[in-house]
Amino acid sequence: MLTYKKIVKMIPVEKREELSDKLLNYLLKSKKEKKMPSSLAKCFLSQWQTGSFDDEVGLAVLLEATALLEPEKTTEFLEQELQLAEVAKALKEAASAGGV
Repeated sequence: MLTYKKIVKMIPVEKREELSDKLLNYLLKSKKEKKMPSSLAKCFLSQWQTGSFDDEVGLAVLLEATALLEPEKTTEFLEQELQLAEVAKALKEAASAGGV
């Protein structure tokens, strides 16, 4: 089972900024914020304050949050726009296992 940080390592560095921008956009527009556990929300806010969502930790937080709140949009963007089908598959598996 892959953790979100391990999934981030599967993403080419040159695609991380575009991915983090898109995931952040999904989160900010999501109407499902009540699904986010407070512990994850605190991690998200901490990353927001440091302004680092395209590093490994920040992107892992974004992936976990969007896999929880907007799973279809997230996997579709990974598969269709970024051509990262293996990452999308790993994300689905991690999300269904509770992000171990």
